[in-house]
Amino acid sequence: MTPVRLALLLLVLCAVAAWQVTQIPSSAMQMTVGATLVPALITAGLSVCASLYALSAWRGGQADESRQDDQSPLPGSVGRLGWLLAGGVAFMLLVPFVGFVIPATVCGMLIARSFDSPLTLKSVLICGSIALVFWTLFARLLGVGLGPALPILF
Repeated sequence: MTPVRLALLLLVLCAVAAWQVTQIPSSAMQMTVGATLVPALITAGLSVCASLYALSAWRGGQADESRQDDQSPLPGSVGRLGWLLAGGVAFMLLVPFVGFVIPATVCGMLIARSFDSPLTLKSVLICGSIALVFWTLFARLLGVGLGPALPILF
């Protein structure tokens, strides 16, 4: 697929997403943050990215990989996929037993490993911080039922 065709496909997907956001029913409760705020923000951000990509593709700034003869995957791609899937599976299996933050940290570390990041204390701190911020934002501020952050915080 050429970059221009990909850009057009992305723009069509953004238009469908925008239409879907308008189809979300309004809440019966009067809330400052409604059910459409986050989907609308995400759709707007993705639309801006797709528009910038389309502009770049139209100007010829994107590589057309469909013209390359060698379409073989990069070395180690199966291992990377394994780390990525292991992160998702670890999250699903651990959440019911140890809360949200630990499984999300492990998941983030394994996904980062799939992008060749080393498993170090630095990755534990970064992934743990991100998981804690997301848990605080969604569970405490927005009231989404994510369960406890840690098993001791029932």
